[in-house]
Amino acid sequence: MSPIVDPRVEEYVEAHTTPPPPELARLAEETRATLSAPQMLTGTVEGRFLQALVWGMGARRVLELGTYSGYSALAMAAALPEGGEVVTCEVSDEHADFAQRHIDASPHRDRIRLLRGPALDSLDSLDGPFDLAFIDADKRNYVNYYEAVLPKLADRGLIAVDNTLWSGRVADPQSDEESTRAMREFNDHVRADDRVVSAMLTIRDGITLIRRA
Repeated sequence: MSPIVDPRVEEYVEAHTTPPPPELARLAEETRATLSAPQMLTGTVEGRFLQALVWGMGARRVLELGTYSGYSALAMAAALPEGGEVVTCEVSDEHADFAQRHIDASPHRDRIRLLRGPALDSLDSLDGPFDLAFIDADKRNYVNYYEAVLPKLADRGLIAVDNTLWSGRVADPQSDEESTRAMREFNDHVRADDRVVSAMLTIRDGITLIRRA
């Protein structure tokens, strides 16, 4: 993942963001050492951002599509009120096994339910409403995830979508890979949807916040 913001600024931002607790620091270290595609790790800044959303909204039910190593699920679970829950969906057994091991060792293990298998299948089995939905799974299905999640969103709920700047390639007319086209299609789809209001942020690889209009 190429930086969108000047790397010196990114370093400054991370240095001035509250560090993660020890269990998340260990998870991040093990992710980088043992899993493929460690650039998918949520990390300190985005983890604290998602946590702030959960806390500020008073969210009780959170949906996550794409668990990876479990960092974001654990970060969000830490901000839930008593009785709150994160439902996180992961298609890779390797990633789900890794995440579940860290979830089981966490003080927030009773707040996280991990569902295995394709996220669209899991969504079919879930009833809303969800206060916050975080979409961070395969990019080709982003429009499908969005359309499946929107009806399950609470009236004052938010959808947070990761990687919407795709290392800046969405704004580069010379970039025409399938994944870039998929992200452009998603971004255009949301911008043209009069059911919602959205804001695209330059946090890490781009995060778009979406609410009902």
